[in-house]
Amino acid sequence: MLVLPAASQARDWSFDSSRSTLGFTGTYSGATFEGKFGKFDATIRYDEGDISTAKFEAIINLASVDTASSERNDSLKGEDFFDTRKFPQAHFVTAAFAKTADGSVEAKGTLTIRDKTQPVTLKVKFAATGDKATLDVDTVLRRTDFGLGLGKDWSDIGADVPVHGHLALTGK
Repeated sequence: MLVLPAASQARDWSFDSSRSTLGFTGTYSGATFEGKFGKFDATIRYDEGDISTAKFEAIINLASVDTASSERNDSLKGEDFFDTRKFPQAHFVTAAFAKTADGSVEAKGTLTIRDKTQPVTLKVKFAATGDKATLDVDTVLRRTDFGLGLGKDWSDIGADVPVHGHLALTGK
């Protein structure tokens, strides 16, 4: 009997929104603040053995932003930043995954906020045990690349915004 190695197949994963987070760190007048999005959805296909078949897509409800300050939240939802009345969602989709020289994984894709689509690279950490897994992604976005905070003098707000996502996953 001839035994052939099993073909690697990407696995679909569902995420537990109650145990998953999508957050960012901002600065205002030199002080750091944390923010998060309370509502987002993600579609994940990932196989550690063959990342060439991996896919990741996220839709973020921008009006769900929470920075523990109603004034700051209102500013972020307003016309100078997310303009959630006109642009209620942000959308990220991967184009390709690749291993870097140090063995880590990066996902290259595009992020659309407002009417601006920009290339984004995520650092990816995936850890699976049976039917459970976690997916952590990190990047730094430049808010002005997406037209955020350009309407007035917002120079007291930091231009670079570190973003971190942690998804608790269950295999489908």
